[in-house]
Amino acid sequence: MPEVKVYEITKPYIELNCSLGEGPFWEEESNTVRFLDVEKQELHRVDINKGPSSHKLVKKLDISIGCTADIEGNDKEFIFGGKYGYGIANKETGDYRWVKKVWSEDEIKAKKHEKFRGNDGAVDSQGRFWAGFMFDPLVEEMRSDGAVFRLNPDMSLDRPLSDICIPNGTTWNKTDDTMFFADSPDKIIYQFDFDLKTGSVTNRRPFFTMPKDNKYGENAVPDGHCIDEEGYMWTALHDGGRVLRISPEGEVVAEIKLPTSQITCPCFVGTQLFITSSGGGGPSGDDGKPVDKFAGSCFMVDVGVRGLKRFKFKGGEKVEGGKVDGQVVAE
Repeated sequence: MPEVKVYEITKPYIELNCSLGEGPFWEEESNTVRFLDVEKQELHRVDINKGPSSHKLVKKLDISIGCTADIEGNDKEFIFGGKYGYGIANKETGDYRWVKKVWSEDEIKAKKHEKFRGNDGAVDSQGRFWAGFMFDPLVEEMRSDGAVFRLNPDMSLDRPLSDICIPNGTTWNKTDDTMFFADSPDKIIYQFDFDLKTGSVTNRRPFFTMPKDNKYGENAVPDGHCIDEEGYMWTALHDGGRVLRISPEGEVVAEIKLPTSQITCPCFVGTQLFITSSGGGGPSGDDGKPVDKFAGSCFMVDVGVRGLKRFKFKGGEKVEGGKVDGQVVAE
């Protein structure tokens, strides 16, 4: 077993109380990070050059957003996976429009779209945006009826993965022939053979399985993750209070211990990891103070390695159109 390097983080970079902090995304050109509170339906932003004091709530939305990505040739907006499908939002104002619904007409008639929300996702090197959708626990009890959709540059839509409960951490290895993905309740990060040309995924098998001895906590599950330039994965452990660094062989080689339990997602900001968490507004002790003081805060730690490049959605002019603020559009 390799020696495990340990990072100890004792205080937040930004002290917040996000109910479900998620989706951190580094805009390298401006050196800013946007992130989400999925349950409070909020879009946040911080200028890394100016530091934590520059944090601002960009907009309180009327829908939940689970993940975002930049758009090739469009520096003013980003694409997102949200309540009803894919939309485009202004980076400065948060105003948005829908561009692609994900549910079929029969599913919409069955009100499926009202019970779901977006979760984690990412763009592959060919500019296709993968986004997971799951039962919204604020609406209905979760079960394995979710899916991962893939929005292609020509705006066609595929559904490569089905029967998912909580989709998390879609990434690819350095050689672009393997995709990683976690269905969190399984306590497994899976790997798939990935066809770069077609985007198809096959041969699902475990890459990393949570230890049976519950060394990271009985309820700890893999959440969001990212890949560094050395090919190692950094995965958040929700209810584990950690981010683990995992080798290409699936061995834990480092861990970041954080002062809160519900860690949700890391993303690279140069050689630093920006890490979100959830649980803000949770239970209080007898003194009236939160039991988990830093639940829902954001953290930063320098890990001495950069992340793999994050790709932009290549929809171009095809993403134009739709309705502003709320109405689902047909194809």
